[in-house]
Amino acid sequence: MRLSKAVQTLKPSATIAAATKAKELKASGVKVYEFTLGEPDFTTPEHICDAAKQAIDAGETHYTPAAGTPSLKQAICDRYQRDYNLSYQPSQVVVSNGAKHSIHNVLSALCGPGDEVIIPTPYWVSYSALVELTGATPVLVPTTQESGFCLSAEQFESAITDKTRLMMLNNPCNPTGAAYPVETLEALARVAVERQIPVLSDEIYEHLIYEGAEFRSFASFGEDVKDLTIIVSGVSKAYAMTGWRIGWTLAPVDVTKAMSNLQSQQTSNPCSISQIAAEAALNGPQECVQEMLKHFAERRKYVLERLGNIDGLSFATPGGAFYAFFDVSKFFGKPLQGGVVVNDATEFCTAALEQAHVGLVTGDAFGAPGYVRLSFATDLKTLEEGINQLEKFLAG
Repeated sequence: MRLSKAVQTLKPSATIAAATKAKELKASGVKVYEFTLGEPDFTTPEHICDAAKQAIDAGETHYTPAAGTPSLKQAICDRYQRDYNLSYQPSQVVVSNGAKHSIHNVLSALCGPGDEVIIPTPYWVSYSALVELTGATPVLVPTTQESGFCLSAEQFESAITDKTRLMMLNNPCNPTGAAYPVETLEALARVAVERQIPVLSDEIYEHLIYEGAEFRSFASFGEDVKDLTIIVSGVSKAYAMTGWRIGWTLAPVDVTKAMSNLQSQQTSNPCSISQIAAEAALNGPQECVQEMLKHFAERRKYVLERLGNIDGLSFATPGGAFYAFFDVSKFFGKPLQGGVVVNDATEFCTAALEQAHVGLVTGDAFGAPGYVRLSFATDLKTLEEGINQLEKFLAG
């Protein structure tokens, strides 16, 4: 059968591909130190699971409204009012099958052939692929380690053309962990308003912020900014609910209506049981979020200390999320463990997995040649043993 042009060049997610390779090696009996997936290693908190079980027992297993249940949409609005003093109505919320689905809805509703979408790099692997599926063109704007991997207002302004339809911002960022300073966000917001460029603000890691960093929702810089902002978030990272697949958007009503119509044709509705679980997460006790953050902070401290003591590696300190993103280019062209020589980050990750059994994700997939991403969403013992293996690998 003849495939569509849209999918002929579509590549699988690099993070999922890296995790699949690691799992294949594990299946052969090898001990693998798996640092590829951006997924909390904690189980979903008990009160959230209990709410889902009760919903099943109560027969809440039927279709819901396409854009989500009224009670979950209200819980999302209440949470943004409580946490960020942002006022939204349920008519401005679309609940989707995970934040990735939410992003796809935004791009499908706003973009098409001939449009351009500004994406700061390094960027999450799916951004450019989802833009290309709409027929639009990703405009990749490189940021640097020296800038903390943050896009400047000047870079944003320079990238705008008469074809620019949207800017995609991920704060805190996957893969770098960059948490944008408030003054940088404010400057970006001024450009968005002056040039009337909508901003998709992916805030899925908003609750994973470490000491020395501060989170501000992009929509919080004034009503004129809010009117141009589409917030994307969800329950997957903060509440360890990756498999439940619940994300959402908050946006102006016209955009929300378009995405709701689109979703009604795509999926009918998000999972009814998962929506009830997400409502329990938002309305229930929040100590579980702080407890997981405490563990992530301990792991972050350990990983950064260890990587900082390895000659040849460099990185910008991540202020959020659960990733270390470091430059390995000084090891290119030199013998590593087993005598292997690599010439780029992709070859580096393949060799690290095969020789040291350490699973990392190449920065090539994130628009950052020479870098690799390590997820520290795993226990300290695994991190210790895995970094020991990485040190041996680099020693050659």
